[in-house]
Amino acid sequence: MDEEFAALAERLSGEAATPAERALYERAVACAREGTPAAREELARMLETAGQPLWVRELAAFALGTLGDRRAFEPLVLLLNYRDPVRAAAAGAALARLGDARTARAAAALAANPLRTSYALHAVRLLAALRAPESVPTLIGTLERLVGEPGRHWEVAAACIEGLGALGDERAVPALSAARVYPELRTAAGEALARIWRGSPSA
Repeated sequence: MDEEFAALAERLSGEAATPAERALYERAVACAREGTPAAREELARMLETAGQPLWVRELAAFALGTLGDRRAFEPLVLLLNYRDPVRAAAAGAALARLGDARTARAAAALAANPLRTSYALHAVRLLAALRAPESVPTLIGTLERLVGEPGRHWEVAAACIEGLGALGDERAVPALSAARVYPELRTAAGEALARIWRGSPSA
């Protein structure tokens, strides 16, 4: 497995507190590294068995997701919307590599949900990375909503701006121009606009 899995495994190793949990942890890591069909089936059983600790489900879902096994999709989406940003970031990384056609729709739904804005950062970043048809409209709509709300959630708004700049779509110009009036977003919005204009045929 790669560096992302190594970092995740190291983080989760401290959550395996008892000897039985430690044995389960070691077996899950071994299966992830093997990546064989039999190892995937064992990881899927770990993922689906009721009562498993969260860390087991996270490790199994991440491993299956990076191996392209679509059984990881729903658990990873749940983790993407999790209150712990470290777990959400890992889920986003695995979903980006999973290659499931449902991922962009799920990320867009999470990013656009006004009741979950506090946990939307990694859904926003995933949308930008996917470059899906849903990406630009959702990021524009989310940015416009955030700057119009009292709380504004500057970090999530800035992630929308960064993603729109990376995507380089001229449909984002009005929303980015409007965001420049806020000191917290001015620099990021200006940089995103510059990236779009540099990429425009008429620039």
